[in-house]
Amino acid sequence: MYFRLAKRMLLETDKRLLWKLAWLAGYKGIRSIRRHRQRLKRGEFYPPFIYISITNGCNLRCQGCWVDVTAKQANIEADAMHRLIRQSQTMGNAFFGIVGGEPFMHPQLLDILAEHPDCYFQIFTNGHFITPEIARRMRQLGNISPLVSIEGNEIVSDERRGKEGVYSRTMQGLQHCLDAHLLTGVCTSLCQTNLDLLTETWVDRLIALGVFYTWFHIYRPVGAMSTPELCLTPQQQKQARRFVVEMRDKKPILLIDAYYDGDGYALCPAATGFTHHISPWGDIEPCPVIQIAKDSIYDERPLPEVFGQSAFLRDFRETAATYTRGCILLERPELLLELAARHGARDSTARQTVFEELKGMRARASQFNPGHEVPEKNWIYRLFKRTWFNDYGAYLDHFRREDWQDPRPQYEQCETSGSPDSAGT
Repeated sequence: MYFRLAKRMLLETDKRLLWKLAWLAGYKGIRSIRRHRQRLKRGEFYPPFIYISITNGCNLRCQGCWVDVTAKQANIEADAMHRLIRQSQTMGNAFFGIVGGEPFMHPQLLDILAEHPDCYFQIFTNGHFITPEIARRMRQLGNISPLVSIEGNEIVSDERRGKEGVYSRTMQGLQHCLDAHLLTGVCTSLCQTNLDLLTETWVDRLIALGVFYTWFHIYRPVGAMSTPELCLTPQQQKQARRFVVEMRDKKPILLIDAYYDGDGYALCPAATGFTHHISPWGDIEPCPVIQIAKDSIYDERPLPEVFGQSAFLRDFRETAATYTRGCILLERPELLLELAARHGARDSTARQTVFEELKGMRARASQFNPGHEVPEKNWIYRLFKRTWFNDYGAYLDHFRREDWQDPRPQYEQCETSGSPDSAGT
């Protein structure tokens, strides 16, 4: 598997892009995590990886989308983006996630990223605005990896994304990226209607297309069309985790996840301090789906001070890590209401209905399933996670004890849709 993956990297992409990935996202990314660990030991804080929703504009209307895509389009302007990136660089950051809305609807997106050749950017996109010219521009810049969202086969994808023809346009944008020999990924938000996509045939198809990595997210029922019936059961989440672990050990493609350490214990990147999120209005949120905020990138103070001195963000991390190793939004939404009340935090959306949405949410299972951990089988992934991607000591030891009593409420269960062995595409 290692030889086949290395062969793909060497033969199927531009060597210049591979070098930039290794240097900017690899070496400098790991260095930023090392500095993060050192800051934590000193009682200081700045996340080594930041998600930036550069716009709320989008051409789709997806189920479970937390973004106010129907509101007037708001963009983070170039000056604010440059300040955010450059001040993050002073803290050692070099790798940023660009999300939306649809990032390519921001009129200055690539011009902004072109100003930062010493950083690496992963763009989460539906692919609809990636023309051959845009793909060639990204290849010219060399420091961008497009991560194209595919939510299932044509029928499921169009239903999930709220329009007809979505799947075909997404596949067209993906192909433009691959034709330009970009280091391209595919991401999927796993839910009831697309869980059957998790087959070896699907992974083989991605490899045949030339995709270098894939990322499976767990669906979270948020936003104006939350559609909670799409949530996965604990058994289905374990199925998804086991699939990822198995494929990592046999397929020449990188499979990314952000919810488990090398021993298979669940974690939340926001609770561990690995990442926080910037909204299109500049609000600093715990993560993209938790849309309450007290702080802003437009604060006159330097951003390291804003992050480091935020009592709200610190309380969020401590609260989330105290009650669960999973997703506090899914498991304990009432704690987020209490957190907002303690700090006078605001609803950071345009729709201004987040507090009502949290009040109406029912407890559901997240990635934390005590006693059913699935450790990494691939020793490289296991070593990498143990060294660079873990809980950074955020969680209490009682989560790992066999005598730990689970205090969480009984979760709302979802009906299983389809067979785990049936093909999704």
